Amino acid sequence: MATSIRLNEDIEHRLNHLAEVTGRSKAFYLRRLIEDHFDELEEIYLAEDTLQRIRRGEEKIHSLRDVEHELGLDN
Repeated sequence: MATSIRLNEDIEHRLNHLAEVTGRSKAFYLRRLIEDHFDELEEIYLAEDTLQRIRRGEEKIHSLRDVEHELGLDN
């Protein structure tokens, strides 16, 4: 899937330099960045979304006491 992005000048310069010095393509490094850090981005942004739903009362929450009781760990 082809995708295009706009980078600020500093990042574009650094990416060009890295590609030139190493002989790899810019696409290689962009793919690596996405593949290596996508899990982190999902975790951050989906957690923020879940927090907003909790604050709006749209997400069910469970207290530690209730979870311990449900699992029989409250002894």
